[in-house]
Amino acid sequence: MSMALAQFALPLSFNQFQQMDVLNGAIGRLLLACVLGGLVGLERELHRKSAGVRTNLLICMGAAFFTLLSAVLAGDNSPNKGQVASNIVQGIGFLGAGLIIHNRSRVSGLASAASIWAVASIGMACGAGLYGAATVAAVIVMSAMEVVGFLERRASLKAYPVTYEARGSDQPRMMQSILEAMDHIGQRLTDIQIDAIGEIQRISFPLTTIKRQHERLRAELAGQADINKLLTFREPEDD
Repeated sequence: MSMALAQFALPLSFNQFQQMDVLNGAIGRLLLACVLGGLVGLERELHRKSAGVRTNLLICMGAAFFTLLSAVLAGDNSPNKGQVASNIVQGIGFLGAGLIIHNRSRVSGLASAASIWAVASIGMACGAGLYGAATVAAVIVMSAMEVVGFLERRASLKAYPVTYEARGSDQPRMMQSILEAMDHIGQRLTDIQIDAIGEIQRISFPLTTIKRQHERLRAELAGQADINKLLTFREPEDD
């Protein structure tokens, strides 16, 4: 009697062990996706982007989970185990489109949209068990954001927004000096804000251009006798 029970219990315990092994593997994949997505999101968060740690972590984990569920829902006998996972790219496309903003002649949010698209692929790799490839991809994404972005700024290849604020006592002459300085660097003066605080006249305007052009404009404006004080405020880059 005891031998019969032992024979019956053996397959059951083996199945339980097999289920626990599968469960642990799935949990490990989801946790790795959370870690890698969170690291990419941390880089975005440090640069004050809208898609930060939580967004990238959830996208990466969700993509990994959908990849896992795709094979489970299809079943062992189905030849199309990637049916659910194949729709991840389309879903991320809609999410990324919401980050892209077209403002006049300027398009912003492209890098953020591309980053969450890449993060989704990292999550899919985690869900498929490609741990090494997912880790390398995450390193490449973070390197592209940090190192390539730094090189673009150093080489004066990438335009970035700066708000200029000129202060003085003679507003018409300040406007003329600013307009002449903008003409010298070949830029158009737009979105001007003029106000007065007591006897101080203040003129503010934004400019998006490369580093070399910003340096030329600062030098031009700083040398104007009508401008008593020049302040610049660098805005977060909308990428």
